[in-house]
Amino acid sequence: MEKSEKTSLFSLLINLLLAFLKYLLGILSGSLALIADSIHSLSDVIGSAAMLIGLRISKRKSKSFPYGLYKVENLIAFISSLLILFAGYKIVLSAIKSENTTTVKTTYPVMIGIFSIIAIIYGFMRYEKKVARITQSPSIAADAEEYKTDLYAIFVILGSVLGNFLNLHFDKIASIVVSIFVFKAGGTLFVNAIRVLLDASVDFETLDKVKSIILEEPRVQRVKSLTGRNSGRYKFIEAEIILKVKELEKAHNISKKLEKRIKKSIPHVDHILIHYEPIKKEFINIAIPYEMSNNTISEHFGDAPSFLILKVKTDSKHLVKKDTIINPFLLEEKGKGIMVAELLVKNNVDVVVVKNKFHGRGPEYVFKDAEVQVKFTTKSSIEEIIKELGVKQ
Repeated sequence: MEKSEKTSLFSLLINLLLAFLKYLLGILSGSLALIADSIHSLSDVIGSAAMLIGLRISKRKSKSFPYGLYKVENLIAFISSLLILFAGYKIVLSAIKSENTTTVKTTYPVMIGIFSIIAIIYGFMRYEKKVARITQSPSIAADAEEYKTDLYAIFVILGSVLGNFLNLHFDKIASIVVSIFVFKAGGTLFVNAIRVLLDASVDFETLDKVKSIILEEPRVQRVKSLTGRNSGRYKFIEAEIILKVKELEKAHNISKKLEKRIKKSIPHVDHILIHYEPIKKEFINIAIPYEMSNNTISEHFGDAPSFLILKVKTDSKHLVKKDTIINPFLLEEKGKGIMVAELLVKNNVDVVVVKNKFHGRGPEYVFKDAEVQVKFTTKSSIEEIIKELGVKQ
């Protein structure tokens, strides 16, 4: 049994204890308010039992409910909000109908009993709020609010008892003031439960964090759309992204990696669906190791003084632009081939034309990971290479 389920079981037992204590004190003191509040605690017992049942079945999945029954928790929260609103209504009704001449016996056992009830309610309410923050359970949060209304009610009763003791009668005004807070708490829970039941969006902060995690992946070009919804304490996220990859298997692996990162960073994400598509390029960039002095291809990739970049229209293969990148790693003693390869990848090169095989496997691995195509040529003249590539000038 997980923490939220244990807490709901404790709540059931606490409400049974409170119902018994209130009824007993009501009989001893002659307070109709205490007896009425004991009946209210019995309604809380029913609510706690319903919450426990909801928590037990909310995680189950079946053919009829493939996404689980998480929203049972929100349904319980919705019912609890109605109970809170009803409790507020009962407080107002009791204040209107109560008679100030009612005699209440304010004995020491009665006062000790009332203060004991206040301590029990307050202590367990604080405990439930802490559990609700940890588990993100809306039904536990709703139950904590239910205890808050119970606390308001018992303070009203305490005021009534003390008022009778001092021959002052102000419980009607106190009851109406408390009812305002009760209606506010119940209304907030009601709206939040309805939002989830009607599939309102996940909060902006969560979606913004998901977007940041996705964009941290260098092979993500952009996020086309991002949506999410709550179901119980769990979140369902759906994203549509453009990837700078061509192979579907690689795109699939990237999406799985992103799912793991999101679930690790954001609590209670049950399901993530990432739609991906490879980037559609209007232009491709072709890099050629370049000897500028004689307009030929350099035979040594890492030692090439510069690289000629041809920007070519993808569909027609027309040459749009020529650029030159100076090799900044010529003086490096080791690893210049890998550094040059990484430089070309950063400059969004799609195709590299070389005359000889690379010295070492480093550049090959860099290009393979970035899905840069490597082509070999036997030509030396740049004009001949451009013609061989089928590029139209």
